[in-house]
Amino acid sequence: MKETILDIFAGVMPTVIICIIIAVSLRVTYLIRNKKKFHIIEEFLALTFIIYIICLFYAVTFQDIDGSWATSNFLPFREMFRYSFGSRLFIKNVLGNMLMFIPYGFFSSYFLKEKNGIIIFVLTTILSFSIEYIQLQIGRVFDIDDIILNVIGGLIGYGIYMCFYKIKKVFNREE
Repeated sequence: MKETILDIFAGVMPTVIICIIIAVSLRVTYLIRNKKKFHIIEEFLALTFIIYIICLFYAVTFQDIDGSWATSNFLPFREMFRYSFGSRLFIKNVLGNMLMFIPYGFFSSYFLKEKNGIIIFVLTTILSFSIEYIQLQIGRVFDIDDIILNVIGGLIGYGIYMCFYKIKKVFNREE
């Protein structure tokens, strides 16, 4: 089964809509009842993170469940170097795994206000290992290369967060 990002998003759309309604209604009620200030950027990022988590959950659990054709990979770099650089499979497997975790590195850094990349490294490793283990349990395969690529993606997301943080710091000094 070949699914694009748009296919994944279309597959989770009903779940996303329900979760958005629940999250927004609970958040608005909380803000009103506790007389808290509404920050559009904060609320937008939180909602985007919820949508990302739902899409990530779908992508890692509901695709290619029949793993009978593939075997698990416990040897680092074996799978990622078997693809020709720039080929469709390279883009899907190597770049796709990194891209899938860039938002996680960014959002976890943002919400934790984390300036230490080691924390993001550990959190991304735990999440990625957990996903691979669960995939193994549901009939998919475990791939150590996916963990490596996911962690790289998470650290790229952390780097993006740090760039925004430093830019914001520069602009806040000028006020």
